[in-house]
Amino acid sequence: MSDEDRQRRRRLAIGLCVLTVLLLAAGLAAGSEGWSIGALIDLLHGPDAALIIGQIRAPRTLGAWLTGALLGLAGATAQGLFRNPLADPYLLGSASGASLGVVLVLAAASLAGHGISLATADALSRVGLVVAAFAGALIGVLTTLSLAKGAQQTTRLLLAGVVVGVVLGAIGDLVTTAAPDALRGKQAFLLGSTGFLGWGSCFALAIGLLLALPLALRLARGLDALTLGEDTARSLGLALPKLRMALVAALALATGLAVSQAGLIAFVGLVSPHLVRRFAPAPHGYTLVASAAIGGTLLLMADVLARSLIAPQELPVGVLTAVLGGAYLLWLLHRRGAA
Repeated sequence: MSDEDRQRRRRLAIGLCVLTVLLLAAGLAAGSEGWSIGALIDLLHGPDAALIIGQIRAPRTLGAWLTGALLGLAGATAQGLFRNPLADPYLLGSASGASLGVVLVLAAASLAGHGISLATADALSRVGLVVAAFAGALIGVLTTLSLAKGAQQTTRLLLAGVVVGVVLGAIGDLVTTAAPDALRGKQAFLLGSTGFLGWGSCFALAIGLLLALPLALRLARGLDALTLGEDTARSLGLALPKLRMALVAALALATGLAVSQAGLIAFVGLVSPHLVRRFAPAPHGYTLVASAAIGGTLLLMADVLARSLIAPQELPVGVLTAVLGGAYLLWLLHRRGAA
């Protein structure tokens, strides 16, 4: 590795650390009246500091970073697995599976006054949308693996993911047709939100990141070998089916947890690896960690903007990430086309 590469990676790491600290402070200062350091200082000296900052803003801010980190890690893993810069964390049916799980719970709850007893409706409510989304995401990935007959061929796996996504999405649409009351909840889930993240969510997201990141790092050399082609990777002694299955497991864990806690947040997982390759191209070991850090920073930035731009109202954070990420990719395509 050249000195220039080391410097670029060092600059990226320092820049991300500084930006993350500033955004964490901004997240604590962003409230119903917009973003204000003065209001934060006044709040810290008031009687409601423990409630508003300790129980609302702090877990939401930290949870937004952790969710973005999981999506960034999942995006880098997906792009390495499929060797495609357009791959995103939702390719294997996790998004449509999570959406279907949420819709089924909402539809069942809406039928409480139409033949289902209140006790049954309460039992369904206790299951929770978070559990339903996570279970749905895993079921979507498992269905994709079953349809693709494992992870032996990435092309078959990719096509199976597209088919599963379309089918599960259509089933979700049929459910909302039969139970229209579930449509609003489904729309909120599809737009993404960090407003419901609490300390319990932060704990679950942190555990998921601590499990998925070491697993992905352990497989980073395999991803490096895959960039040279499957034949070369086999000649190096890699068991490609086992490698792909482990990568799918890390991808499913990271995506399922992020989606279950914050809904479908677009472009964070897709854009983060692109930013790493632009500012500090490196082997997958560094790219995975840097993509997670950039994903957390991007989503935290979008969360602060969502709370501040039209305060006291909030914008859906998924809309902001789609606008910002889409604008960046369009600019990147235009720049490469001009070159």
